[in-house]
Amino acid sequence: MASVVKVQGRRSAAELLTGVIVLLALAIMLVVAVVSEGRSTDSTGYVLHASFDHIDGLGPGSDVRLAGVTVGQVTSERVNPANYRAEVTFTVRPDIKLSADTGAIVTSDSLLGGKYIALSPGGDDKNLKPGDTLTQTQGAISLEQLLSKFIFSVTDTLTRANKDAANKNGADAP
Repeated sequence: MASVVKVQGRRSAAELLTGVIVLLALAIMLVVAVVSEGRSTDSTGYVLHASFDHIDGLGPGSDVRLAGVTVGQVTSERVNPANYRAEVTFTVRPDIKLSADTGAIVTSDSLLGGKYIALSPGGDDKNLKPGDTLTQTQGAISLEQLLSKFIFSVTDTLTRANKDAANKNGADAP
């Protein structure tokens, strides 16, 4: 027969206090992480502007990178009501001199990562000045759009293969 062991149901005050402190610390860290995420903007360097069709996920505090190295940060973004394009303002370190034909592409760290602006310098002899606007831009590519195009192409290919197989079988029949 199984013996019944009586488990003491009381917890000590120290255990309870420790649990409450741990839960409070976790809640505070969560609040700080949510509030401060994407909010830090470093305004050192010179200011540049760029206009994009789509910036999906880019925001103030996002990196601006040149050859994979962070050289600045996005400081603000807005929608231009005249042309409905996203206008982004960002800074670049003062020691980085970009040619006037530099391109800007909104890209992502990984499939689930955050967005950043990748700068691609050109070969122009003139350099961008503070306050200039980059004219060669490419907006973000949406993962959902890529997946839907992939799924459409796969289903289209399968449909064609099935029709071809049906036509071949129909032609073989006497």
